Amino acid sequence: MNGWTGTLLRIDLTEGIARREEIPRPLLTEYLGGRGLGVRLMREGFRLAPFDPAMPLIFAVGPLCGTSAPTAARLAVVSRSPLTGTICDCSAGGRFAWRLKAAGLDALVITGKSAAPVTVAIRPDGVDILPAADLWGKAIPTTVAALAGRGSVAAIGPAGENGVLFANIMMGEGNSVGRGGLGAVMGAKGLKAVTVEGDRRTEIADPELFAKARQDVLRLFKASPVIAGPLGIAEFGTPVLVDLMAQRRMAPTENFRKTFFERSGNYSGPAIREACEPKKAGCYGCPIQCKKSTQEGEHLPEYETVSHFGALNNVADLAAIVKANHICNDLGLDSITAAATLAAWGEIRGTFPAAEEIPPLLEAMAMRRGEGELLALGSRRLAEEMGRPELSMSVKSLELPAYDPRGAYGMALAYCTSQRGGCHLRAYPISHEILRKPVPTDRFSFSGKARIITIAEDTNAAVDSLVACKFSFFGASLEEYAELLSAATGCEYSPQRLKEIGRRIVLTERFYNCANGFSRRDDMLPERFFSEPGTSGDGVEIPPIDRRRFEEELEKYYRIRGLNSDGCFDDSSFLEQQP
Repeated sequence: MNGWTGTLLRIDLTEGIARREEIPRPLLTEYLGGRGLGVRLMREGFRLAPFDPAMPLIFAVGPLCGTSAPTAARLAVVSRSPLTGTICDCSAGGRFAWRLKAAGLDALVITGKSAAPVTVAIRPDGVDILPAADLWGKAIPTTVAALAGRGSVAAIGPAGENGVLFANIMMGEGNSVGRGGLGAVMGAKGLKAVTVEGDRRTEIADPELFAKARQDVLRLFKASPVIAGPLGIAEFGTPVLVDLMAQRRMAPTENFRKTFFERSGNYSGPAIREACEPKKAGCYGCPIQCKKSTQEGEHLPEYETVSHFGALNNVADLAAIVKANHICNDLGLDSITAAATLAAWGEIRGTFPAAEEIPPLLEAMAMRRGEGELLALGSRRLAEEMGRPELSMSVKSLELPAYDPRGAYGMALAYCTSQRGGCHLRAYPISHEILRKPVPTDRFSFSGKARIITIAEDTNAAVDSLVACKFSFFGASLEEYAELLSAATGCEYSPQRLKEIGRRIVLTERFYNCANGFSRRDDMLPERFFSEPGTSGDGVEIPPIDRRRFEEELEKYYRIRGLNSDGCFDDSSFLEQQP
């Protein structure tokens, strides 16, 4: 088979057994891989509670993984989030995805619960389930170093072991399966780590067409000012957005009470370059190299992390922010939710945490001791426990990232329609509202945003299923990636067909969520954004969002999606109609 391997590996940790299975070809051609394949494989388990031993934890690569397609050495991890209760997928790059494909697999499905801590070691010719009591309680770097001889590593830290609801799974190279707490799902199974090694090659149907499409993509990368310009992400990494968000007066500050932080320049892209003298880093085989690390190899924080440990918590100390990021990576915490939970806690108690308070608070979170027991629940549950539920800045219990919705109305809508909760990556309207790609739109208008969000969600679901990096699409488009996919698999794909596949994936996710009790009431921003203005920092207020216009555009979104006014399905047979 070209592109795909056609094989998945099922591991039952309760029984201690593993077996390879053939994946029906229609599931591959109609769901691609990554997010789409994982969502389809969740069909039999989506009603289970996140910590039910039978809940699947699915690692899935795409048909371009294992080839030289730019930014395709990625995978998606899919399960149900313990933080939100929604269907949840997270994408991560690194050698793990490449080696999982080289082990002859398109997907790994883990169920059950081990009676004692274990690791899983995957090879092309077999699987071992090995005791890991000596690694339980260890930080990520220690775990990775201990397992390095087995190939690539995906591991949890103490946060995942202790059931922190926003625990990450960390790849050995430093990439994170962040958001939603899938590390806690892994920990509940008694699984400390998965290692994988392999040497099989991914076969390409049409090497000549593939090479041409690849060169087209690389040329578009070089021509993109967002990727390769003097202020592009290849040069400064994602913290280059710090100054842009400050200029647009939409940097979430003091738990979203304000929209401008006067000292954000302390941790901007140029400030990080001057203070840390970083070197370029990135996912395996990626030509963009958007990540930055210290000369010693320590990963430096991304935009969301610097902004949330910075402005959101009223902290301007770059060294403290870098240290917070380091602790999150070592212990396996999602830095966005960790920082946002600290900000909500700070507003409720009346004092935001000082820079020196943050490291011990993060450690308490991961270990679930003292104040960390409450902080480990995320901002929604914490705010409810403290009697101030309105101060959790979250949608569907997922904390909002570092774009204030009062400054970009497409983003406001996208936070709410996102199936996994308050996420900027499902549609990423920042691309056209702020970065003006592919075309600029008025960021203070809801006009046309329902249709734009719908198209973007479908496109990004396809991208997450290929699996490619979203940064690629600041230069290339689905047209070039459809050519790569057609050349790799020998199946004809057009941009429109990819968007249709994306639509199927998005609607399947919504069906799962609706079946688990989600509805229109969950597609809503916190009240603060409708009733309180933002501040620009120069005496001008950014007005709150017009609730009536928001509701009108949300209703349009439902109509475009073919949903009822509650955001769900009148036809209960939706799943039976899908491949």
